[in-house]
Amino acid sequence: MQNVKLIDHPLVQHKITMMRDINTGTKEFRELASETAMLMCYEATRDLPLKTVEIQTPVAVAKSKVISGKKIAFVPVLRAGLAMADGIIELLPAAKVGHIGIFRDPETKNAVEYYCKLPVDVAEREVIITDIMLATGVTAVKTIDILKNAGVKKIKLMCIIASPEGIEAVNKAHSDVEIYCGSIDDGLNEHKYIVPGLGDAGDRIFGTK
Repeated sequence: MQNVKLIDHPLVQHKITMMRDINTGTKEFRELASETAMLMCYEATRDLPLKTVEIQTPVAVAKSKVISGKKIAFVPVLRAGLAMADGIIELLPAAKVGHIGIFRDPETKNAVEYYCKLPVDVAEREVIITDIMLATGVTAVKTIDILKNAGVKKIKLMCIIASPEGIEAVNKAHSDVEIYCGSIDDGLNEHKYIVPGLGDAGDRIFGTK
């Protein structure tokens, strides 16, 4: 597996364990998803370029660093990716946010796009995709296809839990995309759910099951 960054920070691992627990309720699950994404975003943005500026402190003039270079956009995949976006926007409140809606056809297992709204200048931005689960990789590959067709040059994929099959699918279709995840689980079952996983993330976030 290439271009994969496993974020094994103790806080991330602790929160993922709580998300996995079947006894974790909707409110807590949603909060954990947001908090975990915020911690993961710290790693995913580690390579942001900096520039030195001169500012006046209450004591003296100081040369200090601020983020420079390309602007960032976050693109959550509906529905589950929305919960992650809440946390990372707290870190980068000036970032623009797009939305892509994709569902996996229950019969064919193919990805079907049903909604796409991106910032008008998305082609000039580095984009970080958020989705809680990277299972088959079909949805992730489709999302990346859409962004590249919109002119985006640099894309990162941030998911809380990934399967080896999903990582392989993204690597095969888009070897230039970096994947940030909190756990690489055993694999997929016959229903294409990640094992052990955490169940249906969208249902657990929105209480729809």
